[in-house]
Amino acid sequence: MSREKFNKPEEEQQQQPVRRRGISAWTIIQWFLIPLLLVAALGGGLVVGYVILGKKEFSDVLLWSTWKHVYDLVFAP
Repeated sequence: MSREKFNKPEEEQQQQPVRRRGISAWTIIQWFLIPLLLVAALGGGLVVGYVILGKKEFSDVLLWSTWKHVYDLVFAP
């Protein structure tokens, strides 16, 4: 056998440079928009649950003491 079969042309032997891409729009969406939407959904769910299901006033939803009381009810020993 000849050695020519085992030698690759010089073009194939050179490695292609690794391209680094900048921050894409999808990365920005993942880090900012998705958590923002999750927090908004959590807040909306709390309001709907308290106002519609609990039949309480909307103004009470914004009070810290309301949610402290709910927390105490759920996690009471």
